Amino acid sequence: MDKTSAPDDSLRATSVELIRLARDGDQEALDELFQRHFPPLRRWAHGRLPRWVRNIAETADLVQDAMFNAFRRIDAVEIRRKGALGAYLRQSIQNRVRDEFRSFARRPPHDPIESGVASAGPSPLDLVLDAETYARYQAALRRLRPADQELIVGRLELEYSYEQLAAATGRRSVDAVRVALRRAVLRLAEGMHDASG
Repeated sequence: MDKTSAPDDSLRATSVELIRLARDGDQEALDELFQRHFPPLRRWAHGRLPRWVRNIAETADLVQDAMFNAFRRIDAVEIRRKGALGAYLRQSIQNRVRDEFRSFARRPPHDPIESGVASAGPSPLDLVLDAETYARYQAALRRLRPADQELIVGRLELEYSYEQLAAATGRRSVDAVRVALRRAVLRLAEGMHDASG
C-alpha cells in the first residue's frame, strides 16, 4: 500500500484545535468538525428516534440541525478533554429527540371528524365528574420535577411504550425507565392525595 495516499493521523488537527480555528472564523475547520462528527452521530442517533417519529424528522436532518445549532454557538462550547465535543453534540441531539417527541404528541389526530357518528368518548357528565380529579392530577403533576413530569406524560398521556420512553428520556434501559416511572407515579399519587385532603 502506498503510504503517501493515506492521511497521516499525526498531521490531523484535534477537535480542540479545530474549535479554536473555527472560533477565529476558519470555515474549513468548521467543515472538518462537521465531516468528522456527522457520521458517528447519525449512527448513534438512528436508534433513538423511533420510526413513527421519523416521518416528521429524518434522523440525518435532526443530527444536522443539532450540529448546526451547536456550531452556531461555537464560542460558548467549552472543550477541555478528548471526547467532550462528541458528548456535547450527543446531548444536543438527545434534546432534539425530546423536542420531536413533544412535537409529535401535540399533533392533531389524523382521523377526520364525522358529525353523524356517535362519540365513543366520555359523555359530558363523565367529563364534569372527572374534571376535579383531572385538576388534582394537573396540580400534582406541575409540582413534580421536570424529569418525573416527562415520564408520566410520556407513559400515561402519550401512551409511549417503555422502549419509546427510554429513548425519549435518554435512560439506558427499559428497567431503568420502569423504576423511575414507578417512583414518579408514587410521588404523583402522594401529590394528588395531599391536594384532595
